Amino acid sequence: MENLSAIQLRDKIAAGRISSVEATEAIFKKIEQWEPVIGAYISTCRDSALKKAAEVDKRITAGRNVGELAGVPVAVKDVMCTTFGATTCASKILENFHAPYNATVVEKLLSADAVIVGKTNMDEFAMGSSTENSGFKQTVNPWDHSRVPGGSSGGSAAAVVGGLCFAALGSDTGGSIRQPAGFCGVVGLKPTYGRVSRFGLVAYGSSLDQIGPITRTVADSALLMNVIAGHDPADSTSVDQANAPVCNYLEKLDEPIENLKIAIVPEFNQGADEQVRKALADAVDIYKGLGAEVIEINMPHLDYAIAAYYVIATAEASSNLARYDGVHYGHRTDNATDYIEVYSKSRAEAFGKEVKIRIMLGTYALSSGYYDAYYLKALKVRNLIRGDFTDAFEKCDCIMMPVSPTPAFKIGEKIDDPLKMYLSDIYTIAANLAGIPGISIPCGFDDNVLPIGLQILSPAFTEEKLLRIAQMYEKQTDWHTKQPAVTN
Repeated sequence: MENLSAIQLRDKIAAGRISSVEATEAIFKKIEQWEPVIGAYISTCRDSALKKAAEVDKRITAGRNVGELAGVPVAVKDVMCTTFGATTCASKILENFHAPYNATVVEKLLSADAVIVGKTNMDEFAMGSSTENSGFKQTVNPWDHSRVPGGSSGGSAAAVVGGLCFAALGSDTGGSIRQPAGFCGVVGLKPTYGRVSRFGLVAYGSSLDQIGPITRTVADSALLMNVIAGHDPADSTSVDQANAPVCNYLEKLDEPIENLKIAIVPEFNQGADEQVRKALADAVDIYKGLGAEVIEINMPHLDYAIAAYYVIATAEASSNLARYDGVHYGHRTDNATDYIEVYSKSRAEAFGKEVKIRIMLGTYALSSGYYDAYYLKALKVRNLIRGDFTDAFEKCDCIMMPVSPTPAFKIGEKIDDPLKMYLSDIYTIAANLAGIPGISIPCGFDDNVLPIGLQILSPAFTEEKLLRIAQMYEKQTDWHTKQPAVTN
């Protein structure tokens, strides 16, 4: 059962060949065995999951219709509000916070009859590239337990590749779906900004955040997009159906894109290590063999993406995290004599180091006398980067580049060097600044048997085309079928 994709399991459950309860019990058995090693989950919800699975089985037995996920066990990143269990964002400031409502994507999963088995570990408030900034535990990469799973959705990626769920949701502010998917050898899709509702997603960078699937196959990502995509009146940034209609992402998935034109950015890709560059070149060659045309383009402003991102994202984080004041909800200090001390001590006690750094950077960038020099200038650079993508997509269907300069790095290797850590997202950040969709798919391994990811970017609201392009490659290779020996 553990070798099945989410779609394969769904079909077997719907046909009555496997029960949802059986599949869910198998997942919890796997979690019981391997969670102490991998550390993918902050919390699990066995009782509610088995109750949901039993309801699905009962309807199937009675011959009644079930939702599109038909009892498949899935996980959600612990940055999405749920009425079951705590919503912690991997931060001690929210350690005991219980949300009064479900995020829209959670409601959509439940309506589609998914069985949510738990909430996955992450970098605190999604601020990190390695899941080392979690306030509760370290998640390890199932391919090599001495290495990081990526971040900030490291728990979701590790749970999927480790067989601790059949699919998961993550969030992506600067690469936090695609980078851990690349490090763990699974598929990670960041949809267009506005394609998936952010209602109930605890905000980090409100103009950058987007929820998306992490799965074993491209088809599984298409399946989850069928469930979670679409307009939500509760989210003012959600794009309405009239301006960006949502299609059935599975319907034409196996139809290749005719006359596919791929662009690469040679000078930008040179920052990747040799084995990553070779895997990218080999992947492009496969597309050439399928009849694709490959062109080289120049995107002169990509070199400024990191600088612009860490001004904009930290400024938005500074604003968003001001709500954690020790009064309304979350951690409150026991050692204060007035309101100012409540505010300052509660935040000092409960926020982690990286979150404090980003709040201070953002507050500085927004402060009087520096707003124009930093934040306003970063917004102008963002527009230039958007312009680069607009110009590029007039010449091509998609852009291909690495997901990360290297495969998964060692735990502790970069945690004390913020610049090196931030540079691990150099290839993913630009898509968030431009608001376009991007996908990471497995495209090989390095000499240490660590996965390497291929990133594909396409114009806004072209997820259907993006998934078809990714499927073209996946059908020609077997990288997505490889699974780690989690006992290594």
